[in-house]
Amino acid sequence: MLQNWLSMTALMVLRSMSTKNATLYDTDFYAWAVEQAALLRAGRLSEADVENIAEEIESTGRSERSELVSRLTVLFVHLLKWRYQAGLRSRSWRITIERQRLDVRDHLTDNPSLKSQLDEIMGRAYRRARIDAEGETHLPRSTFPETCPFTFEEAMHPDFWPD
Repeated sequence: MLQNWLSMTALMVLRSMSTKNATLYDTDFYAWAVEQAALLRAGRLSEADVENIAEEIESTGRSERSELVSRLTVLFVHLLKWRYQAGLRSRSWRITIERQRLDVRDHLTDNPSLKSQLDEIMGRAYRRARIDAEGETHLPRSTFPETCPFTFEEAMHPDFWPD
């Protein structure tokens, strides 16, 4: 009888903590994050909101991947503009290309496992870049190749300026 009561009490406490965590997660993310970090550092895993912590870790991974797609998109747009609007080349375009190369390189240094996904990431980035290049250049989308005309190595090389 005492054993059953203790089990039921423990279950109610865990449910209460889970509800509190979920409520705090939904109402004050910052407070939830600080609390969860403290619980993890203290080794109090049974009190941690494991499901939402896992969700946030996965979300962070997706954000890192999305950031790389975004950086490559900007780089590809400017390389396309450089190639297809040679008469309009500007210092601003050159600086943007140089800056994106540095940012992509830094991002891959910080997230080296993304290198294994470069083909797929480049495909996503280039599809977006064609659309953006059409908007920025006012040239028909058909002007730009269907598939990325640059290898990753070319796009990242400091001496590569497509003609």
